[in-house]
Amino acid sequence: FSDPIMDGPVIQQASASALQAGATFPGILDETRKLDVDVPLVAMTYYNLIARQGHERAASNLVDAGIGGAILPDLQYDELADWPSVADSHGLAPVLLAAPTTPDDRLVAIADRSRGFLYAVSLLGVTGERAELAAEATEMGRRCKAVTDLPVLLAVGISNPEQAAAGAASADGVVVGSALMR
Repeated sequence: FSDPIMDGPVIQQASASALQAGATFPGILDETRKLDVDVPLVAMTYYNLIARQGHERAASNLVDAGIGGAILPDLQYDELADWPSVADSHGLAPVLLAAPTTPDDRLVAIADRSRGFLYAVSLLGVTGERAELAAEATEMGRRCKAVTDLPVLLAVGISNPEQAAAGAASADGVVVGSALMR
């Protein structure tokens, strides 16, 4: 995606390199269809790529490529429209994000509408490696676990095995993006 919103410099550079090399959303899905893996696949992309295709077509294309869930980090809860129900109808889990600033009542609503797992953003700011795990990360994991039976994955700013272990102590798992992309 050419106009990143919450991506830090590592993911921005990876995106720019991919675009310069000719990567496209349909092309990535074509390559994904060729994968032979024994784990569920979840796609993360910005909403404009979904909106441009239309919810029905996008959900169908993702599922046809072997994708089991979709994270759309810039699609806010109040703007979901029919995306979650369309995704559900195709067997695609709409994975929603919760941030440290999410009020408790809204956190419950987000968790109730998410499928597959809840993506718990560990800090305010953009993605990227950090010297230490954000102070609010474990609190975010605890808050999310208190309102849902879904697995909670803590993400953003988790950079090394020690931080991953610390984050996973308050959640069900972690997402390591920038360190992996680097």
